[in-house]
Amino acid sequence: MKTAVVFWSGTGNTEAMAQSVANGVKAAGAEVDVLTCGQFNETMIDDYDSIAFGCPSMGAEQLEEDEFEPMFSACSPKLGGKKIALFGSYGWGDGEWMRNWQEECESAGAVLTCEPVICNEAPDDEAIAACEALGKALTE
Repeated sequence: MKTAVVFWSGTGNTEAMAQSVANGVKAAGAEVDVLTCGQFNETMIDDYDSIAFGCPSMGAEQLEEDEFEPMFSACSPKLGGKKIALFGSYGWGDGEWMRNWQEECESAGAVLTCEPVICNEAPDDEAIAACEALGKALTE
């Protein structure tokens, strides 16, 4: 089992979440690569059994639009049947960006292995534990 954890982080909050997801994958005994969105592209999707995508909410509750969103849009058509999970942090709003993102992934045919994990600002102990559980869920 090989999992990719692909993320964008401006403040380090989503990066901390990505590391916790990776820790969960490792704890489940699977191989994991942690990659920034600049290190990942749609041609790599088939190299992994599952993928965790992490992006914070930006602006009007949307994915980061300069780096992450273009990469994810290119990957989206290839997500049909792929096991994925979503995570990210936010500083305002109510998580609408994550609900929209989840709906987009489900419409593309992706198989979400668990509910997305979101946290307000820096991840606390509860968010870290949820990210580790998300990582483990990707290996099942």
